[in-house]
Amino acid sequence: MLRPPPEHRLADTLRALTFSRHDPCARITAGTFWWAARTPAGPATLALRRDGGDLRAEGYGPGAAWALDRADAIAGLRDDVTGFAALAAGHPVVARLAERHRGLRMPATGLVFRHLLRAVLEQKVTGTEAYRGYAAMVRHFAEPAPGPTPALLLPPDPAAVAATPYWVFHPFGVEQRRAETLRRVAALADRLDRSADAAEATRRMTAVPGIGPWTAAEVVRAAYGDPDAVSVGDYHVPNTVAWALAGEPRADDARMLALLEPFRGHRGRVCVLLAASGVQAPRHGPRLPLRSFAAF
Repeated sequence: MLRPPPEHRLADTLRALTFSRHDPCARITAGTFWWAARTPAGPATLALRRDGGDLRAEGYGPGAAWALDRADAIAGLRDDVTGFAALAAGHPVVARLAERHRGLRMPATGLVFRHLLRAVLEQKVTGTEAYRGYAAMVRHFAEPAPGPTPALLLPPDPAAVAATPYWVFHPFGVEQRRAETLRRVAALADRLDRSADAAEATRRMTAVPGIGPWTAAEVVRAAYGDPDAVSVGDYHVPNTVAWALAGEPRADDARMLALLEPFRGHRGRVCVLLAASGVQAPRHGPRLPLRSFAAF
């Protein structure tokens, strides 16, 4: 049983670990968060649910003890917000969002490869395309997760991904470039998952061809709860930050980082708060079209 602070918002915190509400490996159903994982101790399913003012954690499978030991981190309860209130007070928008979302925490799963799967599939495509590829890949390697939820599946086994020819991913809508990147990181999954912290994981990931700062930031924010990870190279985030903090509808990465500099140590947290609030810069031009590499 875990004891979160009264303001803790479980569903909002854990939503960062789900790839849409239809994620085959993680979902929130009837107030319970079900999360399937390949842990260092073996496959596991973690269930988190409110029990009055407490948070009940239940584990299933060979890796249950590992998952339960990290349940508080996965629920965002190890997220250290020390000093953020003082930084947030320096900007009226950030101060307002920090107060409105003060129960939102950053989860930390401790698993790098699990989040690399999603981040690589999100490279240079729309969210819908990325989710379609992710869901198709999970179902291709389908392995039921331990526990009482039959529809829940484990993330793909890294060894199986590494051994799969790139063209097998083509019907999932994943072209050769991303497929080869997936195969490379899958072959290094054990080493990546043994990274001591976000900095070491970032160094190891960005040494792999196909992994840049954007992908690394997306991963360490979920795997380590890194509050300073900024997704440099994102299509939307620079504009969102510039619009929210300076009223500027367009910005590049350099301008975004300059605006976030006063919040160093919590720059990623500012971006998380902006996303949670639905802040968006005015749109100019058409949306990116949906494509299907499977049809090429």
